[in-house]
Amino acid sequence: MATALFVGTDKGAFLFRSHDRVHWQQEAPQFKGWKVTAIGRARDGRFVAGSASHVYGPLLHLSDDLTRWSAVDQGPRYTNGRKLEQIWTITATQRGHYAGVAEAGLFFAVDPEGPWVAVPGLNDHPTRPAWQPGLGGLCAHVVLENPVNPDQLWCGISAVGVFRSDDGGESWHPKNRGVPIAIPDKEHKEVGFCVHGLALDPRDPSVLYRQDHLGMFRSTDSGDSWQHSNAGLPADFGFPVVADPHTGAVYAYPLESDEYRLPMGDAMAVYRTTDQAQSWVARGQGLAHEGGYASVLRGSMAVDDQSGIYFGTTAGTVHYSTSGGDVWHQLPCLLPRILCVKAFNL
Repeated sequence: MATALFVGTDKGAFLFRSHDRVHWQQEAPQFKGWKVTAIGRARDGRFVAGSASHVYGPLLHLSDDLTRWSAVDQGPRYTNGRKLEQIWTITATQRGHYAGVAEAGLFFAVDPEGPWVAVPGLNDHPTRPAWQPGLGGLCAHVVLENPVNPDQLWCGISAVGVFRSDDGGESWHPKNRGVPIAIPDKEHKEVGFCVHGLALDPRDPSVLYRQDHLGMFRSTDSGDSWQHSNAGLPADFGFPVVADPHTGAVYAYPLESDEYRLPMGDAMAVYRTTDQAQSWVARGQGLAHEGGYASVLRGSMAVDDQSGIYFGTTAGTVHYSTSGGDVWHQLPCLLPRILCVKAFNL
């Protein structure tokens, strides 16, 4: 089985292909000079990428082969005065496709060619006047679907919190109980939570993991309540959290505080839990143990369908493991600042 690794950066996208996940071939840059902010796979197998330009704004693109791309004419657009700055995530669900964007909101399309329509239940939520941006902006950066109940969806918005829909995206409700608030509001106490990453346990869709500005948390009741779950982690701060769809292992990349945003002890390490976040263990063999100052952003860690783990750094390096994170390898490249990483089995 061939693997394609798509890496979006501040200055374009870079594609790596391999038939054995040992030897990799790098292809020519795509979207050269554009920010490439998101990549996903549509229900029909096509690939959907999000790009952004300071001049032309954000665009969606479609491809059959990750090489030749065409722009989507009927992509996400606000018509109410809000500014569409960036596409943060593209997610295929059983009913269609969601794009999470900044300024924070969701758009939905049955076919990725569009039309993409706004999701008013979230975009015009009653708490909207209290929504405040984090350092990365006001962004809807993750959408999850319950695989056994397509009516149940989750969306993470920084710095607002996690919302859940139980009716297929018609209505949305904040689900942040048990998480420390980051930006309190006098009127809307149910928002102001800076969620950085969100992952669903593949073995039990009632279990979720969230990396927040103020810690790592786990929910065992579909997000109704959250418990601080950082045993073994060297820091509460970080961005990505991803789950292996086969083993159920969950991976994170802790950073030293919101002030510094650097790996702890200047040593790069991915942390893994195999017991639903009751304990975390460092997995760093093959990563820099001295002078490792590279951070990993929220969209820059991914897993594939063969339990491979991948991440890209703000320093432009790309790392991967085919051993559950026990041993890491680095691709021979030095790219611009990495914004998103996704692995596809072809």
